[in-house]
Amino acid sequence: MHSRGKQMGRSHSNSTCVKLYLCSNPEDSMVERRALRESVFPKLREHCRKTLGLDVRVIDPFESSDPSHWPDENTRRQLIKECRKSSAGPFLLALVGHQYGTASLPAQVEVSEYQLLLQESQRAGVSTQELEREYQRDENTVPPSYCLRPRNRHTCCPQAEVKKEEEMRIKAEEEELRKKFQTTVSLCVHSGVMSPESACSYYRSALDADLRFALDDRPPDDIIRRCLVYVHRVIDAKGEREKRRVNSQLQSQSEAATFDLRTTPTDSQLLSELCDDFLPGLITSSRLLVYAITTECDCRYGYTTARRRGYAESLCQQVYSDLVGLIDGSSVLESSEGSQLGDALCREPAEQEELCGTLSRLYDVTRPEVEKVRAFVEQSGQQCPLVVTGGPCTGKTVLLAHCAQQIKSWLPDCDPVVIAYFCNLSINPSPRHLLSSLCYQICIRYHSESSSEQNSSNMDDLSCITNLRDFNSSCRSTSNFRLSELKERLSSLLTFMPSIKKPLVLILDGLDQIENNLAPHIMESLPSPLPPSVKLILTVSSNATQVLQAINPQRSPAPCVSEGSEEAGFVCVQLGSVDRKQCVKMLASLLSSSGRRVTSGQQALVNQALNSCCLTLYARLLHLHTSLWHSDSDVTESSLPAGVHSAISALLDHLEQKHGSSIVARAVSYLTLSRTGLTEVELADLLSSDHKVLTEYVQQDESTSSNMRIPQIDLEMLLLDLRMFLIKRTVAGSRVLFWVSRHFQLVVAKRYLGTHEVRREIHSAMADYFSGRLPCGRSAKTLFVKQTTGPNKDIAHVELCIDREPPSVEAHGQPFVFNSSFKEVGRMNLRNVLELPHHLQGSDPCGELEHGLLMSLSFHQAMVRAGLLADLVAMLESEEGSSHFSFSRERAFLASILKSCTCLLQSSPLYLPSVMETGLLPYLEVFPGLEDYAREIRQERRRVGSGLGVSLYPAPLSVPSIQCLTCDAETKDVSVREVAGTEFGIVAEIMDDGTAWIWKGFGNDVVKLSLSSEEKELTFAGVKSSSNFMLFSTQCDKLLLWDVTGPERFLQVKDHTEAESSQKTANKVEGFVAYQKRVFMWWKGERFVSVFDVSNETLTHFQCQSCVTCLVCSSNGFYMYCGLEGGTLSIFNANSGSFLGTCSNANHNAITSMILCEDKWEMACVDRTGSVSLWDVASRINPPRLIRERFIGGECNNILNIDYSHEIGTLLVCQSHQVALWDTCDWELWDQFLAPQGRAFTQAFLSQDGHLFLALLDACPFVLVWRLSTGDCVLSLETNRQPRTLLKMASGVVCVAHDGCLTLWDSGMIDAAGAAPKMGRGVKEVVVERTGEFFYTSDGSETVWRWKLETGLPHANFLHAGPVGKLCLSPDNVHLVTLSAGEIYVWQTESGQNILRMSGSRATDVLITPNSNFGVSISDRGLSRVWKLARGSIVCSIHPYLSDAKVSPASTFLIGRRRGDLLAASLWSGSISKRFSCAESSEHVVAFHTLSEHPGFVVVMASSGAVYTWKVAEETLCQHFQLPYRFHCQAQDFQVTSDGSYALLSTDNEAINLLDLSQVRLCSIKAEGPVIKAYLDKTGCYAAYIYRPTTTLQKNCVCYPRARPILTVVRLADGKRIGSVCLAKNPLTLVVCEQQCVFVGFEDGSVGVYSISDVMSNGEESVRCREKLSGRLKQCPFDRASRWLPQATPNITWP
Repeated sequence: MHSRGKQMGRSHSNSTCVKLYLCSNPEDSMVERRALRESVFPKLREHCRKTLGLDVRVIDPFESSDPSHWPDENTRRQLIKECRKSSAGPFLLALVGHQYGTASLPAQVEVSEYQLLLQESQRAGVSTQELEREYQRDENTVPPSYCLRPRNRHTCCPQAEVKKEEEMRIKAEEEELRKKFQTTVSLCVHSGVMSPESACSYYRSALDADLRFALDDRPPDDIIRRCLVYVHRVIDAKGEREKRRVNSQLQSQSEAATFDLRTTPTDSQLLSELCDDFLPGLITSSRLLVYAITTECDCRYGYTTARRRGYAESLCQQVYSDLVGLIDGSSVLESSEGSQLGDALCREPAEQEELCGTLSRLYDVTRPEVEKVRAFVEQSGQQCPLVVTGGPCTGKTVLLAHCAQQIKSWLPDCDPVVIAYFCNLSINPSPRHLLSSLCYQICIRYHSESSSEQNSSNMDDLSCITNLRDFNSSCRSTSNFRLSELKERLSSLLTFMPSIKKPLVLILDGLDQIENNLAPHIMESLPSPLPPSVKLILTVSSNATQVLQAINPQRSPAPCVSEGSEEAGFVCVQLGSVDRKQCVKMLASLLSSSGRRVTSGQQALVNQALNSCCLTLYARLLHLHTSLWHSDSDVTESSLPAGVHSAISALLDHLEQKHGSSIVARAVSYLTLSRTGLTEVELADLLSSDHKVLTEYVQQDESTSSNMRIPQIDLEMLLLDLRMFLIKRTVAGSRVLFWVSRHFQLVVAKRYLGTHEVRREIHSAMADYFSGRLPCGRSAKTLFVKQTTGPNKDIAHVELCIDREPPSVEAHGQPFVFNSSFKEVGRMNLRNVLELPHHLQGSDPCGELEHGLLMSLSFHQAMVRAGLLADLVAMLESEEGSSHFSFSRERAFLASILKSCTCLLQSSPLYLPSVMETGLLPYLEVFPGLEDYAREIRQERRRVGSGLGVSLYPAPLSVPSIQCLTCDAETKDVSVREVAGTEFGIVAEIMDDGTAWIWKGFGNDVVKLSLSSEEKELTFAGVKSSSNFMLFSTQCDKLLLWDVTGPERFLQVKDHTEAESSQKTANKVEGFVAYQKRVFMWWKGERFVSVFDVSNETLTHFQCQSCVTCLVCSSNGFYMYCGLEGGTLSIFNANSGSFLGTCSNANHNAITSMILCEDKWEMACVDRTGSVSLWDVASRINPPRLIRERFIGGECNNILNIDYSHEIGTLLVCQSHQVALWDTCDWELWDQFLAPQGRAFTQAFLSQDGHLFLALLDACPFVLVWRLSTGDCVLSLETNRQPRTLLKMASGVVCVAHDGCLTLWDSGMIDAAGAAPKMGRGVKEVVVERTGEFFYTSDGSETVWRWKLETGLPHANFLHAGPVGKLCLSPDNVHLVTLSAGEIYVWQTESGQNILRMSGSRATDVLITPNSNFGVSISDRGLSRVWKLARGSIVCSIHPYLSDAKVSPASTFLIGRRRGDLLAASLWSGSISKRFSCAESSEHVVAFHTLSEHPGFVVVMASSGAVYTWKVAEETLCQHFQLPYRFHCQAQDFQVTSDGSYALLSTDNEAINLLDLSQVRLCSIKAEGPVIKAYLDKTGCYAAYIYRPTTTLQKNCVCYPRARPILTVVRLADGKRIGSVCLAKNPLTLVVCEQQCVFVGFEDGSVGVYSISDVMSNGEESVRCREKLSGRLKQCPFDRASRWLPQATPNITWP
C-alpha cells in the first residue's frame, strides 16, 4: 500500500519549527521509537537547521518508561492540535505495528451514560463496586460527568524489587478494571441500549484514537504532505509456544464468560479495520502518505529481536528520507529563506503588526474607554496627544492593540495609516532604533500607495525622500545619524507625509517601561503642535510622572482640558479596574471553553475575590485555579490567592506539584532572563543541559546515557498548562515564547532569581548554549551517576556529575552562520546573534563578551547579514560595563570602519571581511589586540576556498575617527564661545547661550554642566585649563575651579581680604598655570598675577610693570616667570612674593609664550611675531642673561599658537601665513611651511611622535596633516562639521567644531597613516619582477622606486635628470631600462649602477627582448633602434614607425601596426620582412597580441570584428571568429593570455567582454558600474577589474560623497567571482603578476598589493606588514631607501 501526494497547497510561513507528533502503540514500538530518537531525529534537526533555518521537535507521548507519566486522551488531542497548527511542514508520524494495543480507561463519562452502564451491569449480575470506587461524580464538568479518580502511587520506593512489584500490582488492577469496564460496555451493546459505534470509543487503543482524531474528517490540506504513516504487518509474529499459551488463556476466559462475546470486537478486528478500511480510504480521498511492509516470520520462533532490530534500521532510513523530502519540497523552504532577507528595520513592521494582532485577541472584556479613544480618533482639529493611563495590569496594552485593529472601521471616509509600536517589546529599545523604525515604517506605509495620490507639494518639501529606494538607503544608515538628526527626520515625516485623506494614527505603548528613562527623547522628536492629520496615542503608567511631564503644555497652541488632566497639554483617558460582572462573565466563558464550571457556593468565593481585584489578568489566573476544583472540593476564602502576584505564585506552586519543582523553576527562569524570548526547541535544549533538571530524572530512571534529554512530552505538557500566559511572537524570523505580562517576570525574578549568583548561573547556562559549548542541548560528553545512602537508609541520594568538555569546532552547535553544502552563502543564526551578547554580559562581563564576541569576525558577519549593522555599531561603541573592558579603543576603531562603509555593507554584506581587512591592516601595530581579528579574516578566506586578501596595504588617505559626539543644545544655531582640555582627556565647552558641556574622555558622552547659585542656574562666560584644573568664569563674574582628578566639586575663587577684589578681577581671565594646590592666574589687560591657594582658599596678587601676557612656573613651584607687553620678562619668588629680576628683548614685542628648560635653566621667550630670545635664568641674584636672539624674516603676523615637544627637541610656531619649526637643541630655525595660496593657518601642533604636524586652515572642513621630512600634505582628517579648535590629548586628537561637535582620533593611528610610504604623485606605472620579490613604480617625477614586497617599504630609488616617462624590466630581472626626457637609462637592479645613459634617441617607448639581450627604442619622429642591452651598441635601425610595437616571443621580430597593416621588422637587419594586410581594402588592423607560449603566432583583430591568427614566419593566416555587431574591440583594452585561450576585447556598458578562443565563444562579465581598469592574467586563470559601483545605495550613500571603486577578480574558467576589495581612493594602475598578486597604483602615490586565494590553485596567501620605523623619528620611510644616482652626463650619444 503506497501513496504519494503532491506539494501541499498552503504554507505555514509563520512557523519556524517542524513539530511532529509520534503516534504509536507504546507496547509494540519501544525499539523503533528509541532508534528514531537516537539516529534519525538528531540528524533531521541538523539538516533542517543548517539548510532551512527550521527547528525540529518530536512529541512522543509515551517516551517515559513509567506509564503513570503518559498523558491522557484529552491531553494527547491537545498536543495533536498544537502540532497541526504550528508545524512548519509535516505534523504526524505514525507507526502502526502488528499489535493493536490496549484501550485506556475513559477519563470521564457523562452521568447518563455512566448510570446506564451501572444499570446494565447490575441487571446482568455483574459487580459494579470497583467502577463506583474508581469514578466519582463531578458537577463542575460540562456536562456533568463521572471522572476517573487519580490513582495513589508510592513516591518513595528505594528498592528496585519493591518498585517493580508495586508497578505490576497497579498494572494488574488497571487491567482488571479495564476488562470489567469493557464487559459492561459489551452488555449494553448486547442489550441494545448502546450502539456499536458509540461502544467503539471504549475499545479503541491510544494508537487508533490518536490516528482517527488526527486524520478523520480533516480537510485535505491538513493531510497532504503533512502526515506519514508506516504500517508493519507481521505474519506468524507469535511462535508455537506463545500461541499455545495465548489459546489456553482465551479458552479459560471463554469459559468464564456468561454472555455473548460476539458484541466485543477483538484487537485483530480493530487493527484490521484501521489498516484495511480507515487508512486506505484516506489514501484515496486525501492522498495520505502510507508505507506498508510485511514481515513473514518463522512460525517456530515468531517475531524475534533480531528481526525487530532489522526492521528498525530500515525504518530509520526510510523515515529520514521521507521527512527530508517532505520538508525540503514544501513551501516552508521559501518562507524560511524570506525570513533571512532584509534588515531589522524591514522585519520589524511585520513583527510589530503580528504582535498587535496577538495582543488584540486578549481583549475579552468590553471596555467603555474604547469609545473615548474612538471619539479622539474621529475628532478633527485635535492637535494634542491622547494619553491612556492606568495602574499595573489594567490592560492598557491590550486596549490599544484592540483599538489599532478597529481604527480603519472607525474612519470609513479616509484611508488611515495605523502604526502601533510596542516599545518595551522591541528587540532594541534604544531611542536611535525606535526613531529609525518609526521613520522607516511611516515612509514605507505612505509609499506603498501610488505616489500620484499624494500631495505633490508636500512631497517636494520633503527633499530627503524622493522615492522609497532612496529612503531605504538613507534610513538604514542610522549608525551615521545623530539622535538629533533622527528627531528632525521624524518630525519632518510627521509634518509632510500624512494628509486629510490619509491621516496617520501613531500608537506608542510602553514608553515608560523602557530602561534609562528614554521616553523624553521620543517625545522631543514630535512636532509641537501635532500636525492636523496626525493622531498620537500613548500609554503611560499612572506613576510615570517624568513621561507625563515630557508632554508639557507647550505642545499645543491651546490647552486641551480632559479627564483627570486640567490644562495638561494632552487628552487623558484613565483606565481602571474592569466591571466585576464582566470579569465574572469572562471567567465563566473561559471555564466553559475548557469544559468546566463552578458551583454556586464556589461562585460566591470567586465573586468575593474579584471584588478585591477586578483585573482581566487576575480573572485569567483564577480560571486556572477554579478549573481544578471539583463539585465536592472543600474550598474556602483562602483557597483563592489575593492579587495578581499571589495568583502567579500559586500557579507556579501548582505547576511544581504537577510537573516537578526543578523543571518548572528552570523553565520559567530561562524564559524570564531571555532577551527576546525562547523557541520551544531552545527551551527543551536548555532544560536537557541543566544538571538540576536531569538529576530529577535520574532519580526516576536509573538508566542514563551520554545524550540524555528530558522527554519532550514533559515540556510540552508544561507549556500546555502555561499556554494562556505565554504568547508566541515572531522575532527575527523565529517563533518565540514570551510572557503575556511583565508581572510574570517580576514574580519569577523574586521567587527563583533573587540572588546575583543564581541569575549569573542562568545567564551562564544560556551563554554556554548559544555559544555552542553545549551543542544542540546535549548535557555533556559523559554522565556520572553516584548513589549514596543517606541518614535514612530507605532513601538514596543521587548525585549527577556532568563532564563539560568543550566541543570541537566541527561539533559546534551554535555557529553564527550555518554553512550548507547546498548553498554558496550560509544562513545566519539570528537567534544566536540576538541572545548570546545579552547572556554573556549577564554571566561574564569581563572578557568573553568583548574579545570573544564583539571583536569576532563571525559575529560581525552574522550581525551585518542580518541587517543589524546599526546595532553592531552601537554595541561596539557602548561603554556599558566599560570598567571591565580592556579593548575599548579597539572596539571603537572597528565601529569606525563599519560606519565608514555603512551603505556598501547594507547593499553587499558579503564585503565585510574585505572591508574590515582593508581598514584594519594599516593600524594593526597600533592595535595589537586586533591581530586575532585579522587572523580570523584570513582563516575565513581559507575556509571559503576563495577570496581576495590584502598582502600590502596602501597608505591611508584619511584616518577614521574613533568617536564623534555632539552636545544636544536646547536651541539651534548655537556655537562654541570657548573650549579647554586637560592632559587627562577632559574637555569643556562654553556655548554662546551660556551653557557648559563636559566630555570626560574616551567612551563617555557629552553632558551638560548645571550649577546654581542663589537658586538661579549659572550661565558661563569662559573656561581655561591647566594640568588637572579647569577654571570656569560665569556671566555674573564668578570664578569656579574644578580639580578633574577629584569629585565634581567646584570651588569659587574669591578674595576675602581686599575690598577692591571685585575691581581687580572684573576683566576676563586670560590664562592660568596650576602647580599642586596653587593656581597662578593672569587677566586680560591687567598688570598683576593672582595666586589662589586651593588648600586655604586664599587669593594673593603680584604686581607687574605692564600687562601680563603669559606665565610659567618652575617644576617645584618656587619661581614664577611672567611675560609682559613690551617684551619684558619678570621673575618672582612665588613663596615669599619677592621680585627677583627682569629683562627685555630687543624688538620690545609682547611675549606670548615661554619655555623653561630647567635642566639648563634657560628660558626661551617667543614674542608675538614668532621671534625667539633665549635667556639664562640660572642666577637667583643677577638678572637673566641673553644667550641669543633669532628673528623670523618676512611677514610679521601675530602667532596663533605654539607647540613644544621636549622629547624630540622641536618647537612649532603657528602663524596665519606659515608654520615654523625650531630645533631647540641649538635654537635654529629648522623649516618653514607656507600656507596654501589664498588660505591661512588657524592652528597647528606636532603629532605624537613628532614626524608630522596637524593644522587647521580657515574655511577648510578637514584637519590637514603634513610630513615634516618632505613637506607634503599626507593626510586629511574628515570632520562632520566646520572645525574650530584642535586639542592635543595624551593619546588622541580632539577636534572641536563650531557647533560643539567633538571628533576624536587616535594619535597612534595618525602617526601610522602619516608614516605609510607613498610617492609624491599618482602611480603611473608598476612593473613586477617575475619572482614577485621586488616591484618598481614611477609617478612621472625624476625618481623610480624599487619596493621590497616582503617589508612593504621602498628598497631603493633611481634618480634621473628629468621626468621618467617609461620603464621596462628585463625578463631576467637584471636590468631596468627607463626613458627620461628623451634619454635612455640602463640600470643594474641589484647594484643600482647606472651603466648606460644614452642621448639622441628621440624615443617615445622602450622595449626589451624576451631573451634579455637587446633593447628596442621606439621613435615616432626618427629611427627606431635595436641595441645591445649591456653595452648600448646599435645592432640595426628600423625606418618606419610601428605603433603599439611588441617584440616577438622568439626575439626575432618587432611587430607593430602601420597604415592599417601589421608589419614585422627583423631585429637583425631592421628591414620589414613580413606583412599582414586585411582582404578588404576598407578593413584594417585595430589590435594584435603575441603569444609567449606559441612564439610563432599573433592574434589579430580587424576593424570588421574578424579574429585571425597570423603565423609570422610562414605568413599563413586563419580566421577563427567574427564578432557580432554588438561587440567591438577597444585597442586600449585589448589583451590576450600567454597561451591564447582568452582575449579581453572591451570594457564598455558596465561589462568585461571576453573572447574564449579555446571554445570560440563570447563571454561577458557583468560589473555593477562603469569599469575603470581591467587586466587579464597572462596565465589565463583570472581577470581583474576595477569598477565604480552605481547601485542605489552607493548613489545615495551618506558615508561618502562619491562611490568607492571596487577591485574584483574572477576566475576565467567558470566566471566565478573569487573576491572583491573596496578601494579607499582612485586607482591609476592595475597589474596582475604570475604569483597571483594584484598590484594597484593609486592617485595619491601609494601602492596596494592583493593576493588571490583560490581553491583551484595551490598558492599560499601571506600578509606583508611594513617594518616598524626606527632611527630618527622625523625620517621619512623613503629617506631610509638607498638612493642611486645616474651618470652625470650621457656616456653614449646616438646620431
